[in-house]
Amino acid sequence: MSSVDPAEAAAFMNANRDPWSRAMNVHYLAVSRDEVRTEIEVGPSHWQGYGIVHGGVHSGVIETIASVGAAIDQMASGRSVVGLENHTSFIRAVRSGKLTATAKPITRGKRSQLWEATIVDESNKIVATGRVRLLCLEPEASTLAGEKAKANLEG
Repeated sequence: MSSVDPAEAAAFMNANRDPWSRAMNVHYLAVSRDEVRTEIEVGPSHWQGYGIVHGGVHSGVIETIASVGAAIDQMASGRSVVGLENHTSFIRAVRSGKLTATAKPITRGKRSQLWEATIVDESNKIVATGRVRLLCLEPEASTLAGEKAKANLEG
């Protein structure tokens, strides 16, 4: 997949967003095995009780973009990936505006990967950072919640 243009891959991902990404209004800007970059316009539908973006939104975006990058990396070998850990730190509260999230791999092994992500606001101030550790599943061992692992892009 490294020969695929990141903008073309992003267009594909936007046309086939999973239900969570669609609900959160996540839009892909660039997608490759080396970097995944998204934008999300946040507002009241993303708020928690204090009127700021819920930490789960940040954690979810970080896990999503790390998972997409790791999945693309493993696709050629027929493997799939699942998240094992998500450590997200909330740096700056935001209420609204456009956030940009970028994830890049730290390590990519046959059995696991570690990705790091940063979310910034329109002023390029860091809003959240995180690391996601993912398990690489062999094709014959990719059962998730009792079913064969497959991408659910059309919810």
